[in-house]
Amino acid sequence: MEAPMQEPEIVETKTSEAKVPEMNNPTGTITKIQPSTQSQEQWLKYGEQLSGFLGTLPDYAGTFFNKYKQPLIYVGIALGALVAVRVVLAILDALNDIPLVAPSFELIGIGYSAWFIYRYLLKASTRNELTSEITTLKSQVVGKDA
Repeated sequence: MEAPMQEPEIVETKTSEAKVPEMNNPTGTITKIQPSTQSQEQWLKYGEQLSGFLGTLPDYAGTFFNKYKQPLIYVGIALGALVAVRVVLAILDALNDIPLVAPSFELIGIGYSAWFIYRYLLKASTRNELTSEITTLKSQVVGKDA
């Protein structure tokens, strides 16, 4: 024989309901909630400080640039050179992926090296000529006789 199924016992509990104050008054108009004036004053204070800082920012930037002009120029040149080197390397890498371009560059490099050795390094007189050209170029770049 089968045992009769028992139905679960349902127990109702009564809770005290929290009363929410009505936002509307009895006439049907909406009551406005006023933000605290203290937070408004605090935001105005922050806004005045920020506008004062932004107003003096160009003066600070100009003074900073005038004081550190030379190091900033050096940093800018170094960053520009770094970017230029990266761009050139990216272009060479892209060219290297094209068939027959890499071997052509190698042949051109080998040919130029052979010409340079033949032109400047085989004879003593041409080595002296190369040394004088390097010295002249060095004095032009540095700006004094070295």
